[in-house]
Amino acid sequence: MISRPRGTRDILPDEIEGRRETEAIMRETARRYGYREIVTPTFEEQDLFTIRSGEGIIDEMYTFEDKGGRKMTLRPEITAPVLRCFVNEGRSLPKPVKWYYVADCFRYERPQKGRYRQFWQFGIELIGVDSAMADAEIILVADEILQESGISYTLQIGDLSLMRHVLQDLSSADKKTIRTFLDKRDIANASAFLSDIGRNDIIQPLTDLVLARSTDEIFAILGDIPEKERILSMFSILDDQKIRYTINPAIARGLDYYTGMVFEGFAEGLGAENQVIGGGAYRLAHLFGGQDTPSCGFAIGFDRVMVARGDKKPSSRPRVFVITTKETQLLGITAARHLREAGICTETDLSGKGFGGQMSLAAKIAGYVLIIGKQEMEKGTMILKDLQSGEQQEMTLHAAIVYLTSQ
Repeated sequence: MISRPRGTRDILPDEIEGRRETEAIMRETARRYGYREIVTPTFEEQDLFTIRSGEGIIDEMYTFEDKGGRKMTLRPEITAPVLRCFVNEGRSLPKPVKWYYVADCFRYERPQKGRYRQFWQFGIELIGVDSAMADAEIILVADEILQESGISYTLQIGDLSLMRHVLQDLSSADKKTIRTFLDKRDIANASAFLSDIGRNDIIQPLTDLVLARSTDEIFAILGDIPEKERILSMFSILDDQKIRYTINPAIARGLDYYTGMVFEGFAEGLGAENQVIGGGAYRLAHLFGGQDTPSCGFAIGFDRVMVARGDKKPSSRPRVFVITTKETQLLGITAARHLREAGICTETDLSGKGFGGQMSLAAKIAGYVLIIGKQEMEKGTMILKDLQSGEQQEMTLHAAIVYLTSQ
C-alpha cells in the first residue's frame, strides 16, 4: 500500500465542505473591502525567495532543477510571488492595488498540529500606499475575517520603528541577534547579550519598551520620534472602530523586512503553535526589479484557523434522497432534477435497491427523504419525511421545494 507523503493530508468531503465555507467567508470579507483575487504559479524561480530571505531558506523549501537546468521551488509563501507579479504585470494599475489570495504552500519542516509540509494560506496585499489609514485598514480586514471565521483570538500590534530607535547604533549582526531573542520573548538573554557587547546603556530602554503596553508609555521612553504622529493616528482609527488588541512593541518579525506597523494574531485551542495570522507594512518590489513601493498585508494560516474552529459542521441546504419504486423511477429522476435546479443537494438510488435498502442508505447520508410510490404518482403528490424528527407530510413537488429551500 502506498501512503501519502509525510506532512500532507487527504481532505475528505466532510472536512473540505467546512474549509470551503470558511474560505468563502474570507473571500467575501476581502471583496467587501475592495480586494480582488490573484493567482500565481505553484512553483517559482528559487531566487525569488532567496533574494528576500537569504540562502538559508533553501533547506526549508522543496527545490528542484527543471529539464532546462533552472533552479525552481514550490512556493513556501505567497507575498513574494504577488509582489513579483505586481512588478511584472501590475505597475501601471491604479494605486493602491488591492489583491487577495488563497492557495497552498510548501515547506520542508517537521509536521506538527495544524502545521504541515503542504499547507494553505489566505492573504491580502495592499500595494502602492503608505499611510496610517492603510495600516489600519489591513488590521480592520484581518480582524473582521477572523471574527467571521468563528474563532476566538487575540491581536497584538507593534511598530518596528520603535525597536529600531532603541537599537539604531548596533551593527546589523547584533540587531539580528537581539531580534532572535525577542522572537522568543527572551528579554533576559537579550540583556545579557547587550552586556557582553558593552551596550549596557540600551538594556533599560529596551526592557522598558518591551514591557510597554500603551502609547503613553512608549513615547515616554522614546520621546517625539518622527513616526509618532502616524502611529498615534493608526491606533486612534482602531480605537474608534472598537478593535480589541494589545500593544506589543516587542514584536520583532522580519526586522530587516517589515518597515513599520506589524501585528500578530493568536487563537485558542492550538497549544504552543497558536499564531494564526501575521503581517505588517513592508517594501519588496525593488528586490524584484521594480520601484521602491510601499506595501502592507498579512497572511492567515488557513489550516490553523480550521483547527481552532473545531468540529463545527458546515451549514448547507437539506440533503434529500428520493425513494421510488420501479414504476415511479423515472418520475423520481425528474423530481430530483427539479430539486437540484432549486439548489437542493439530491441523490437517487443508482443500484436497484428495494424500498428498505433505499431507506437504509438514506438514513446514513440524508436529512430528508422524498418518497414517490404508486399511490403518490396517481395523485400527483409525494411524501416528504424529516429523518431527524420523523415527521412526514404529503405534498406536491413544488410545495416540497418551497419547504426545503426555506429550511
